[in-house]
Parts: sequence; structure tokens; C-alpha cells
Amino acid sequence: QVQLVESGGGLVQAGGSLRLSCAASGRPLSSYTMAWFRQAPGKEREWVAAISWSVHSTYYADSVKGRFTISRDNTKATVYLQMNSLKPEDTSVYYCAAARNPWTTGLQTEQTDYGSWGQGTQVTVSS
Repeated sequence: QVQLVESGGGLVQAGGSLRLSCAASGRPLSSYTMAWFRQAPGKEREWVAAISWSVHSTYYADSVKGRFTISRDNTKATVYLQMNSLKPEDTSVYYCAAARNPWTTGLQTEQTDYGSWGQGTQVTVSS
């Protein structure tokens, strides 16, 4: 199983930016689709963005499309989430996740599609 550690969260004013990082260890990351999820207080965890193992495909939830960018550097075994134009409703704990199976194709938005999770990093956007 891969171990994932998120970093980069913090407090930012509305309209600001943050860049989250997710460092992986334990097995090669390059074969796995990676994703970011988030969970706000009192709400269910929701999918935010995903990037295919081939890096050719990225996917975004409608709520973040045009503002967030997911990317990965397989040489560093790290996945990133660049978040711009942040809104108070983006306030959540953000989790990095690795797909349960390698070499998968297509959009994967369900929590059950992912077998490894980080501990989460808090993002707070003030109005």
C-alpha cells in the first residue's frame, strides 16, 4: 500500500491561492490515477479532481473547474493541487488519494475507487 502525506494547507482570504502537495512513498506512483477529495464540517467527503496515471487526462468537479489545477510529478512521486480564486465554500479538509488498482482508465470519482488515503490538510478561506 502506498503512504500519502499532504501539505500546503492553511488560512487564506477569499480570492487568494494555495498549493497543496501530496508526497507518496511505499510503491511507485506512476501507475496510479491520483485524486483530491475534500470534506467540510458536517458534510460528506466529495471528489474534487483527478489525474490519470498517464498524465494525459485531468478531471474536475464543476464547483472547482477553472479555478483548481491538478498535476503530478512522477519523478518526485508528488501530486499537486493549485487552488486559485478561493472561496469561503472551499473551506474543507483536503485529502489525497491513490487509485485502488493500477493502469485504470476513465473518470473515477467514488471513494471506493481509491485504496490509499492521506491524513488530510486543512484549508480555511476567510471572507
